Amino acid sequence: MGEQERLREYHGKRDFARTAEPGGRTARAGEEPRFVVQIHDASTLHFDFRLQVEDVLKSWSIPKGPSQDPKDKRLAVPTEDHPLEYEEFEGVIPRGEYGGGTVIVWDRGTYEPLSHDRKGRAVDFEESLRRGHATFRLHGSKLHGEYALTRFRGGDDGEEAWLLVRAGRGERQGHRTPDPRRARSARTGRTLGQVAAEE
Repeated sequence: MGEQERLREYHGKRDFARTAEPGGRTARAGEEPRFVVQIHDASTLHFDFRLQVEDVLKSWSIPKGPSQDPKDKRLAVPTEDHPLEYEEFEGVIPRGEYGGGTVIVWDRGTYEPLSHDRKGRAVDFEESLRRGHATFRLHGSKLHGEYALTRFRGGDDGEEAWLLVRAGRGERQGHRTPDPRRARSARTGRTLGQVAAEE
């Protein structure tokens, strides 16, 4: 399936004459897969967690944000695939547009797919997501270490729900989930309030 087919839902929800969000025609996949965590002050304040899979960013809305504490199980609700250049997007989506509100890039970097089968053999990352369980190691400016995404509610009715959990390896390095209103962008150093005021 090509990028434009994967992005059909993304394009269908947006009027690119009104929003500065990227359309998905310029970015190219790099050597290592990328991830980004954005804070999005829309109808509800939440974090958007995105992992590059092939030529798109697979995306989940995480109300409380990712946690470095293995005891925290964070709800992750799938959203539509986004274009790779969304990793750079920071700004204000106009009121009345889908997802209207302010967005900052809280963290970004690369990740290592770690998914394997019961015999320890590597499993294609996209296939592991289809099966409902994927593990990976993040290398971000704030988030580091091994995480897992696990589907706990099916998708036959289109209502999937997942959990994002930090693997318990005795490590609790890096940043804890920030106060989203005070958090600063990993890209520009701005807060949500500063982005909203400047754009």
